[in-house]
Amino acid sequence: MKIDSRDLTGTAVFAALYVVINIVQAVTVGNPTIYGPIQLRLADFMIALAALFGWPIIGGVTIGCFLTNSYYFLGAPDVILGPIANFVAAWLVLRLRKRRLLACVAGALPIGLIVGSYLWLFFPPPDVLGSLPAWAGMILSITASSLIAVAVIGYLVLSMLRRPNIITPLKARGLKVASEK
Repeated sequence: MKIDSRDLTGTAVFAALYVVINIVQAVTVGNPTIYGPIQLRLADFMIALAALFGWPIIGGVTIGCFLTNSYYFLGAPDVILGPIANFVAAWLVLRLRKRRLLACVAGALPIGLIVGSYLWLFFPPPDVLGSLPAWAGMILSITASSLIAVAVIGYLVLSMLRRPNIITPLKARGLKVASEK
């Protein structure tokens, strides 16, 4: 894998975009939506874009998650494991990019499993989950939220960006696009 200045610039832009979307969401909707037991991080839609933009997105959502989690510091597990979850999720999307919907669904699962496995230490799971153990309730909650962000919103954005009338001008201006191979 060859990394050039466009890849580094793309990574920086995508990381900044991830952080900005989280800040805007926190300010307009409220902080618990990006770090609470529901945690519907709208910025996680970008994970699905790994199918189109490849490694710059993977680096961007990983670094962006690290910066966001460092700012809303819940503890070391969140600062370390959250970015790992985003990395694994985006990597899965890139690997499965030939089957975009499957890739987006698969990309949502590591976030639910990894983040849900420790987030219950900081927050109780939502009451709607009944008598499940706290860790299981949190895994289900975060997985559901992640499916909405990555597999629904992300898939829709990915489908729109893949249209020739949108992607062709971006490629003409030097944006690198991951191949379907």
